[in-house]
Amino acid sequence: MKQPGTKHKKLTTEYSTVGSRVFDVINVAVLVGLALVTVLPLLYVLAGSFASEAEISARPFFLWPEKFVTDTYTFIFSTPTFVRALLTTIVVTAVGTVVQLVLTFTMAYPLAKRYLPGRTLVLNLVIFTLVFSGGMIPTYLVVRDLGLLDSYWALILPLAINPFYLIIVKSFFQELPQALEEAARIDGCNEMGVFFKIVLPLSKPIIATFSLFYAVSIWNDYMSPLLYISDPSKWTLQILVRQLTSADQADALANMDRTFVPPEQGLKFAVVVIATLPILFFYPFLQKHFTKGVLIGGVKE
Repeated sequence: MKQPGTKHKKLTTEYSTVGSRVFDVINVAVLVGLALVTVLPLLYVLAGSFASEAEISARPFFLWPEKFVTDTYTFIFSTPTFVRALLTTIVVTAVGTVVQLVLTFTMAYPLAKRYLPGRTLVLNLVIFTLVFSGGMIPTYLVVRDLGLLDSYWALILPLAINPFYLIIVKSFFQELPQALEEAARIDGCNEMGVFFKIVLPLSKPIIATFSLFYAVSIWNDYMSPLLYISDPSKWTLQILVRQLTSADQADALANMDRTFVPPEQGLKFAVVVIATLPILFFYPFLQKHFTKGVLIGGVKE
């Protein structure tokens, strides 16, 4: 004998299956469309960087050049200005990421301790900075009065701690098992020993995640060098890219030693590719930690 409601359950299951399949098809179609919108311009820029000026002018859009031309890249890497800007950006990004990670983690760890005197006041001040900031002009005046103009430290110190990242890291530290820290203290570890020997080894996912966040932020930073760096010999890659892709291209090329005039559009495409590739290269190695690192520190206190 059939149980009451069996037919209704069967229809509901079939309806759910059909509905889920329709949703999957629509979801995949939307995601593929978004992927194409994102990837196709990048592929066009990459292909254009290897194409001749005539081909770029004749073909409004292509994903594969008719003839590969590497003269633009040869020109770029033979110019001291571009190589210097690239090395400057790499060094500033590496040093800045280390400084920002050290300051963020060393501030988040004590704030994760509920018994810390004044903890609430400091957290409220951190949250306050999420809503209000001093603004561009006051920040510039502070950097100027500290003597950091035309200094690479001006690209690192003003944004050394991101308050949003700090709160996430603090929440992550609060979720670590207290028993591990207590066991380490019983074994003779002081607070610094607990931090370096217990807490940091358990924080690899979130360290990898925020290393990527901070590195991308510094690498793509355009406003800081624009405001604080006036010496062309200290330009970062982003400023040089801006100069080469704007009406000031002639001024940027004037600082470059060249034996031929590179293709104008091809040069723009090439510098964009070079400015983008390092981040695209490192992201896959940190991707496995990305989601885990963000979500693991997103627990509400």
